[in-house]
Amino acid sequence: MRDQENINKVADLHPDYLGFIFFEGSPRYVSETVEVKDPAIRKTGVFVDASGAFVLEKAEEFKLSAIQLHGNESKDYCRALKKKLSEEIQLIKVFGVKDEFEFSILKDYEEVVDLFLFDTKGKNKGGHGITFNWEILKKYPSSVPFFLSGGIGVEEVPAIKDLYDYFEKNKMQHLFYGLDVNSRFETAPGVKDPEKLKIFKDRLLS
Repeated sequence: MRDQENINKVADLHPDYLGFIFFEGSPRYVSETVEVKDPAIRKTGVFVDASGAFVLEKAEEFKLSAIQLHGNESKDYCRALKKKLSEEIQLIKVFGVKDEFEFSILKDYEEVVDLFLFDTKGKNKGGHGITFNWEILKKYPSSVPFFLSGGIGVEEVPAIKDLYDYFEKNKMQHLFYGLDVNSRFETAPGVKDPEKLKIFKDRLLS
């Protein structure tokens, strides 16, 4: 997000996180300071293979409380960055998924990051509007909680509930940490539809 008025309207829905993209190759790139008045909402910076210095600079400038790494960042990069970030800042590592995923690659990151995020793998980073094969997540072996992302819209609510039910029945619901939504709720790059988001939230919680 990047439009202050739009940010305020979406914040009124009390999401747990709001995302701000600091990748110049994205049409959602944030270049001006934005405010999130509700301190309960985690202001999340999204980065793609950025230097550690750049991430730290933006974390300070924008008062970020979560960092989402959407590139090919190594475990060593994540470890070094985590050491320099304030303790209250969450570190989220994103992995692209399509029809299959090799979960063993998560091992290196488990002791370094706070959360994983699984997004649809594509040529470009983020905002594809397409879901991946969520059945893969039923084989999730890690103890690190994850976000589900990639092409999530109002129509996906029944499938989201089904997946959550699976985790709940297997006493793993604590691992299905949250949902990351983006392009399916946009009226323009970086501008979200508050009414559509409210419908999504209401159906999800019903």
